[in-house]
Amino acid sequence: MPLLDPPGIWYADHRNAAMHHTPVLMIHGAGGTHLDWPAELRRMPEANAITPDLPGHGRSKGEGRGTISAYAADMVALLDALKLQQVIVLGYSMGAAVALMMALHHKARVAGLILIGGGAQMAVNPAILGGMQIGFEVTVRTIFDQQWADGAGEQIKRLVLRRMLESDPDMMLNDYKAVNSFDVRNRLAHIRVPTLIIGGTDDRVVPFEQSELLHRQIAGSKLVRIKGGGHMMVLEQPQAVAGAVQAWLREVDP
Repeated sequence: MPLLDPPGIWYADHRNAAMHHTPVLMIHGAGGTHLDWPAELRRMPEANAITPDLPGHGRSKGEGRGTISAYAADMVALLDALKLQQVIVLGYSMGAAVALMMALHHKARVAGLILIGGGAQMAVNPAILGGMQIGFEVTVRTIFDQQWADGAGEQIKRLVLRRMLESDPDMMLNDYKAVNSFDVRNRLAHIRVPTLIIGGTDDRVVPFEQSELLHRQIAGSKLVRIKGGGHMMVLEQPQAVAGAVQAWLREVDP
């Protein structure tokens, strides 16, 4: 898959030329890469998915940004390079924050939003920010333990933990600083595009109440509850998440 230079962003392209659906730009979470998306999501025929690595992540160039607005600008630069005028933006966790920022700052480029495990404000425990600088492995393991619901598969958990421990500490710290400074609670009413919100009932990182707040404040939005889903619901229950996304896409982009 190509690296676009500029803007130095690597992406996987799952679009099918035979399908005429609006492309779906899938933005991963803090410290993640395009590999975080399960096949059930990235290969949906309704999605025409594009799955980039954010700058400083995976195969993309540059460094991790310190603000969500900077990541949003990076994603718009990717759309420019791909000559895509509009996309539906699907974001998970920090990626949901990037999606919200795109809808607020780059309205003309966003045809719809899919927000998974995200919130309008996601404060990070100061111990996490400090720990990233003085005890990376211990801090990563603490974050990791909070992300899963009871009963999550051990094989996928081991894979995710390995990826997290192999991540660049400075990139991870920048991501968590970006998340910590993000707050658009007083701007949600300005979002006027079709929006799907998916939250896990057992999410200990971004509690389900955050999804409910988004739903109350974004006019016309749809809220889907993933019963028993932790923050890693995309990997814990990929079929349930993909099913909700597919059903919504059929409604808004038939």
